[in-house]
Amino acid sequence: MSDPAILLVSAEHAAFLADEFGRYARDYDLRTAGSCAEALAVTEEIRAAGGTVALFVADTELPDAEVLAAFGAWRAVVPTARRIIAAHYEHFLPRAPSLRPGMAKGKYDAYLLMPRGVRDEEFHSAVTELLSDWGSTVAAPEVESVRIITPTADPLTLAIRDYADRMGMPTRVYSPDSEVGRAVIEEWGTEPTFPLIAALSRPPFVATSVRDLAISMYGMPGDLKVEGVVDLAIVGGGPAGLAAAVYGASEGLTTVVIEAEAIGGQAGTSSMIRNYLGFPRGVSGMRLAQRARNQALRFGTQFYTGWDVTALETQPDGTHLLGTGGGDVEARSVVVATGVAYRKLGIAPIEDLVGLGVFYGSAMTAAREMEGADVVVVGGGNSAGQAAIHLARFADSVTIMVRRDSLAATMSDYLINEIDYNPRITVQPCAEIADGGGDGRLEWLDVRDTTTGAVTRREARGLFLLLGAEPHCDWLPDSVARDRRGFVLTGRDVPSAHWDSGLPPENLATTLPGVFAVGDIRAGSMKRVAAATGEGSSVVPLVHAYLAPEG
Repeated sequence: MSDPAILLVSAEHAAFLADEFGRYARDYDLRTAGSCAEALAVTEEIRAAGGTVALFVADTELPDAEVLAAFGAWRAVVPTARRIIAAHYEHFLPRAPSLRPGMAKGKYDAYLLMPRGVRDEEFHSAVTELLSDWGSTVAAPEVESVRIITPTADPLTLAIRDYADRMGMPTRVYSPDSEVGRAVIEEWGTEPTFPLIAALSRPPFVATSVRDLAISMYGMPGDLKVEGVVDLAIVGGGPAGLAAAVYGASEGLTTVVIEAEAIGGQAGTSSMIRNYLGFPRGVSGMRLAQRARNQALRFGTQFYTGWDVTALETQPDGTHLLGTGGGDVEARSVVVATGVAYRKLGIAPIEDLVGLGVFYGSAMTAAREMEGADVVVVGGGNSAGQAAIHLARFADSVTIMVRRDSLAATMSDYLINEIDYNPRITVQPCAEIADGGGDGRLEWLDVRDTTTGAVTRREARGLFLLLGAEPHCDWLPDSVARDRRGFVLTGRDVPSAHWDSGLPPENLATTLPGVFAVGDIRAGSMKRVAAATGEGSSVVPLVHAYLAPEG
């Protein structure tokens, strides 16, 4: 396959842009066009040759179309491409008021000042961010961290790929009779069962679960020895847990993070978070999580992935013992940041098709398999909106179904605007899934109108369920108070019977001394990434105060 293309579109400055983009010529096919129509013709030529466009870069002034209309025309042909306006300095400020609002509707990804000299790294940092995002969500990887050998695309293979993607490890699937497949099987040495995994130069192994990949990367829990009693053990590696790790370790606390699945939690599955402070072009959940993990590692945090915490016991000396399937961790304080799971739909024929067209969460890996399909997203929160926008890059149509009469009460305005603009996405209010099925994978859904009760059948090849939160804390002892839904109570939400001398616990403290709760698992928390990171950082002073009380 040919290199992905960068298409530079300008009537006056195409040659200048081509010179500025010369640094990308080794890895991308640089093309130029002088108009919207010419860019469409070049795009069709690239696609006819089996290639694709990774990035459109357009001047503000085009001779035959308004630039936002041009982006719409190009997106109709290559919906996965990223889009930049590179404004000449004469037009940058005058055109900004009319063009910048288009970013909020998802019409393009960045409004940049055209470089005015060599080594304009601010400009190119935006370009490389968008190309990196494109490469991680669309392109087949050039170098794979994980190779999966299997004759069929089954739910386990998809789950392994999704886990690897969330951990920032590029994957590729090979058939057993391919050159790579035969080489891995030969290294395995005997007739294998599938999927057979080769990861990061380690010996191949047969995977029976996602945990097998985690163990191959990080070792069995029992193999990982945590020496002595640590100051802070964080259970959960989502945004709240990662923030607590960064701030705890940076302030001198010996810190351990225990995560059962992939670093990043639910947020790690988000294709693009656009309202997180400091990322004007947005950031994928995976990249945000990996950057936070690397930041915590820099300060000395120990991460152990693939561990399920099964018990918490308080010892006579006041320290806490966290039990896992393969070893224990002793800690002077514990932060519970286990997050939540998506609530199950509970319709047996649909549950039987999980991984076969039915997915809980945004399942970024599965999105690539939805090319040309009709897809349904159930849920009205930000995660559902982000999933729908990402799926629309691949699927022919995306329907967001909600029981309410609109998205306004549950979804951020910027996502609603982007959804309204996207012609591939429709919102179906007052609707719920009644049934579904297919021959070996999802093919149809029955949809009930919640106002009339009428049921209609529709075709669907993908169903993505983002149905709301269920807590992940069954392993906590009864001494940690929870609300009727199972979320952990902290601060003034704790029943007064548990207050000490008439005073409630600290804001993020639970009813068990030395145990704190942050993020989605905490009763009353705001289910947003920024709120979770805020709580994760805010809990560290409370941990300090607990570990070193005033004399």
